[in-house]
Amino acid sequence: MKNEGKNSFTVINDEGKEVKCDVLFTFDSDETKKSYIVYTDNTKDKNGNIRVYASIFNPESDDATELLPIETEKEWKVIETILESLQEEIRNQSNGEGNNN
Repeated sequence: MKNEGKNSFTVINDEGKEVKCDVLFTFDSDETKKSYIVYTDNTKDKNGNIRVYASIFNPESDDATELLPIETEKEWKVIETILESLQEEIRNQSNGEGNNN
């Protein structure tokens, strides 16, 4: 992974091509005691949804650009809970903005 600034980075995909990714957010989990990064390559799946990925990273490492796979169901549940919470917050903000007329 090559860091291109605080909000984006480049990875080499399985085909050996460079792919630019945008960081959506990072967070630390008290439950797992790890740091996570959630990001997108801005591609869409077959349903038209933007693909979102998550990995473990060490923000204090000299090489903070190393992404590690998430391997446990517990970790995925932590990430899913945060994503669901953010989606709900966005929906609520969108609904609230429409009622300010």
